Amino acid sequence: MLMKEFLANQARDAKAAARILAGVSTEMKNSALLAMADAILARQDEIIAINAEDVKAALEKGTRKNMIDRLTLNPARIEAMAEGLRQTAALPDPIGQEDFHVTRPNGLKIRRVRVPFGVIGIIYEARPNVTVDAAALCLKSGNACILRGGSEAIRTNKKLTDILIEAATSKGLPEHSIEFVAITDRDAVVAMCRLRKLIDVIIPRGGAGLITRVVEHSTVPVIETGTGVCHIYVDKAANFEIALPVVLTAKISRPSVCNAMETLLVHKDIAEEFLPKISKLMTENNVELRGDELSRKICPDMKVATEEDWAAEYSDLILAVKVVNDIDEAIAHINKYNTEHSEAIITDDKDAAKKFQTLVDAAAVYVNTSTRFTDGFEFGFGAEIGISTQKLHARGPMGLEALTTMKYLIDGNGQTR
Repeated sequence: MLMKEFLANQARDAKAAARILAGVSTEMKNSALLAMADAILARQDEIIAINAEDVKAALEKGTRKNMIDRLTLNPARIEAMAEGLRQTAALPDPIGQEDFHVTRPNGLKIRRVRVPFGVIGIIYEARPNVTVDAAALCLKSGNACILRGGSEAIRTNKKLTDILIEAATSKGLPEHSIEFVAITDRDAVVAMCRLRKLIDVIIPRGGAGLITRVVEHSTVPVIETGTGVCHIYVDKAANFEIALPVVLTAKISRPSVCNAMETLLVHKDIAEEFLPKISKLMTENNVELRGDELSRKICPDMKVATEEDWAAEYSDLILAVKVVNDIDEAIAHINKYNTEHSEAIITDDKDAAKKFQTLVDAAAVYVNTSTRFTDGFEFGFGAEIGISTQKLHARGPMGLEALTTMKYLIDGNGQTR
């Protein structure tokens, strides 16, 4: 069978399941999510063993260290996935929520309620937790999902999906509520993106290359997520006791993720005092620094930053550093090079903080804390389907509400027009 037809059949099965899921009760969905959480914990030894095979294969291929980190599962990460399922079960069900109602002069009663999209396609790279997060959010919001993970995690994702499906169906959900694409051929991505009317929306999660490929080839509506060229600007009124640990951990706590800081901007008035301190901390934590001319005058050990560095999503222990004249230059630099993901300012100046939050164009803008908090779990959404960097429909961490659309319900008593 041709790959496109195979995928189309999967999508048809998911479409049929979606029509049933739209009417499933909140109680049944929550019961399924809790069963899924219990199942992945009960079978974590199987999951870790199969994940070790994926990690071994990735290491043999010379996969980058940061990607190995994303791929690797351990008991703590499996517990976090289970907790995400539990939190999603505990969240209010968005389906049927009413956010508008009016009675017209002619007696028509008009309501607007939230309803599922139908079938959501998720295309992602080597992060097995996405398999669980995506399935949880799609099911709770009444959607069927078609999951296509990266080849590096194919064994892990298949095992997770099998466990999740078994648990969900044991609680009465349709068999094809979760579909997994086990085809590692990259052409499967394009084929999925062409299944218009079978898949209702595609959400890519990964690097810029994956997202661009999906956007350029898709005839299905796409919600862009993921790419994060995130900045922290240390203002002249910054408190160093806040700035130093926030900047350090925003880079080193998990450099492979999209909300990690990639560029540090420092006000010229504090650069001679601040840069040597943060440079020492970064160097002690194996971070390679690439600075502009002014930064390198203060810290000569920095490598030279090129134009490409200002737009780079390193996803690694590399940091671009630039000295700026004022907050206006910082904002202009961020708005030129960022990916509209997450940005932060460290300052005790309330006016500067307000200006930064007002004028910086990004989904999340922070004051005196780290960009690393842009995350559905941290925002109280339970798991997340991704972090949208676009402006239509959804922006920022996408929880349950972002996976719904709206329907108008009109009640009359014989009105004509």
